[in-house]
Amino acid sequence: MTATMRARANEPPTVRTAGTTVDATVDATITFDDFYHAHFGSVTAQLCAYTGDLGHAQDLAQEAFYRALARWDRLVRYDDPVAWVRRVAWNLARSRWRRLRTARNHLLRQRPSEAEVAGPTPDRVAIDAALAQLPANHRRAVILHYLADLSVSQIAAQEGVAEGTVKSWLHRGRTALAGLLDENTEGVRDV
Repeated sequence: MTATMRARANEPPTVRTAGTTVDATVDATITFDDFYHAHFGSVTAQLCAYTGDLGHAQDLAQEAFYRALARWDRLVRYDDPVAWVRRVAWNLARSRWRRLRTARNHLLRQRPSEAEVAGPTPDRVAIDAALAQLPANHRRAVILHYLADLSVSQIAAQEGVAEGTVKSWLHRGRTALAGLLDENTEGVRDV
């Protein structure tokens, strides 16, 4: 049994056995390795967009998959095991933000600020700043919809809200981003 590695974000890998193709949601014998290889990249990309740091996003995704491995016997029977992994990863990211905020506040009290290192491109700064100004629910909805390719119903199920609420978050998030990016692009030049 082999799994294809080209599964789209949030889709289980396709399992091939003796010339037939079976959807992995039907086949409960999918291995954790197949699941990991099919979904690690998409979960990492979502976390990278949310945290702004690829290294931390990879660490958070690894931790979420590690926790999934410990519960794999139960998790493989879920309708959407990657949703569980994604939820754990987002919770870990939120906890990470709290710890970083506490550590930063402690360091600021202990010593004066140091010289800044050269930052990312102006476009990246504009997008990150615009995303940071969105309310957390709107930011998560925009990232999950546009970067993770989740449908409105999948986001609603993950967040535990009605689909209309997700549609509202997406509309408000897009509207706010358009306004924020229009303001920020005035000072950005095409190079």
